[in-house]
Amino acid sequence: MYQARTSSGARDFLAVATPGAGKTTFALRVAADLLAAGEISRITVVAPTEHLKRQWAAAAAEVGIDLDPDFRNSAGATSSDYTGVAVTYAQVAAHPALHRARTAARRTLIVLDEIHHAGDALSWGEAVREAFAPAARRLALTGTPFRSDVNPIPFVTYLPGPDGVLRSVADSSYGYADALRDGVVRPVLFLAYSGEMSWRTSAGAELTARLGEPLTGEQTAAAWRTALDPKGDWMPAVLAAADTRLSQVRGGGMPDAGGLVIATDHAAARAYAGLLARITGASPTLILSDDPTASSKIDTFRRSEARWMVAVRMVSEGVDVPRLAVGVYATSASTPLFFAQAVGRFVRGRGRGETASVFLPSVPSLLGLAGEMEVQRDHALEKSPRDPDAFDDDALREANRRRDAPDQPDTLFTALGSSAHLDRVIFDGGEFGTPAPAGSVEEEDFLGLPGLLEPDQVAVLLRQRQAAQQAAARRDAARATTEQATAVPAARAGTEAAGGMGGAGTAAGGGGAGGKGAAVEEIRPKHEVIGELRRELNRLVGAHFHRTGKPHGMIHAELRRSCGGPPSGQATAAQLQARIDTIRRWGG
Repeated sequence: MYQARTSSGARDFLAVATPGAGKTTFALRVAADLLAAGEISRITVVAPTEHLKRQWAAAAAEVGIDLDPDFRNSAGATSSDYTGVAVTYAQVAAHPALHRARTAARRTLIVLDEIHHAGDALSWGEAVREAFAPAARRLALTGTPFRSDVNPIPFVTYLPGPDGVLRSVADSSYGYADALRDGVVRPVLFLAYSGEMSWRTSAGAELTARLGEPLTGEQTAAAWRTALDPKGDWMPAVLAAADTRLSQVRGGGMPDAGGLVIATDHAAARAYAGLLARITGASPTLILSDDPTASSKIDTFRRSEARWMVAVRMVSEGVDVPRLAVGVYATSASTPLFFAQAVGRFVRGRGRGETASVFLPSVPSLLGLAGEMEVQRDHALEKSPRDPDAFDDDALREANRRRDAPDQPDTLFTALGSSAHLDRVIFDGGEFGTPAPAGSVEEEDFLGLPGLLEPDQVAVLLRQRQAAQQAAARRDAARATTEQATAVPAARAGTEAAGGMGGAGTAAGGGGAGGKGAAVEEIRPKHEVIGELRRELNRLVGAHFHRTGKPHGMIHAELRRSCGGPPSGQATAAQLQARIDTIRRWGG
């Protein structure tokens, strides 16, 4: 496709491919072919970070192309031993005229890695356009959704869609679904954990809520922060579960499998590293942005068989450690762009049957992103800031900024305590499992899934696990009902006998009847019934999304229009059941 596009005289090519699909390999193959054909004589790779510059240089060396990752603007030139240089977008923005002169001096191929970064600041986009306008060829790469701002990204083609909005057009697209089908990437199991969270507000009020239940935005954020507090019980429980899963994967066919915890800041990363050391008995590799040895630590971890690495959020993009198979998403970043990049660290396949497992808080924004892994979005130039699909680029820049010192303590919020429950498992757009306390046999059913499975085998096993849990729950409920049914007549007989002996039989009998009702209510409390119906509805919505491509929100809206009633979070059991019946009739 690249040859066909460029043979017509086009100088630009945009390749969109899911993280882990081999964008670097593709770009280096193109570079080698162009060098061999004499169409170029120099290469410039532009990457987002210093670490990625070195990663590019190492990958290029393996195919016989020497790139200088230590090129500095102040030097202006490099050794003739090199075919080209690897620089950052910040370097280009600092001296676009220098890079323009270098580009114009010889026929140059420009590789723009993660091209969406050219829009991190308006000046960056202008600098990239100025510096590389004279290039003989430009190859732009990205593995994630584009931006929400309306600044055109340099050298990207935009065409109007049916609604008249200009959207980016890729010359080649290779999404997660394509790569999964071809065995290039691993299927991802998302294990979402909820639990009871307690915190104190700035006004001194102490609140308790269950993570993942319908809450206001402020309450969800507070519950989320409480879960990530290393002094609570949620993080230790989730880290222990993730380590159990890692052991299962390592013992099931991936003996060198590694895990990565993505933390919010340096203080949290250090605390999580301490928790892992206590859980595993070994200190994990700790990656901090202000550590000058961070790149070498990542490389050492990549070549080793060490179990765990803990890093701040900025390590999520582009870090190439193919043996990473288990992740803990311990950050409050929730943009689609950041989430896709973070999950991309775990999906790079090395052989068929490998699976990835990502542990995350059970909050609606993350669950939605996990259920829509296969959605591919283009950059729209007129997207409304209120569009629910819009990406919060300010939040992304905050997520990726260097954190060279711990954040200042927040005196307006205090986490008081937390607990952890496995809420659900998300795979291939569907949801599986029933709530299970951390450390329970039910949780172990999912943590113990084999490490080497084909995608269809994963789905079959998840359905089997869920069916077994539901059957066990029904048996327990039936047993409890039977025991109660036999206990009540005996209790009545006892109270009647007591009444015949002059006791207060009527009062005791009334209490017995009330006790029966209360006991039955304890067997199937309304919140459990509604919770189970919500999970079943979400599972069916996920399956319908996977089959039709409609977003989850649109499917829920259609069900509400068809059946009536409020959003699922406020719907009654009867309303939820009606929606379940309806979507099943749709074939969900």
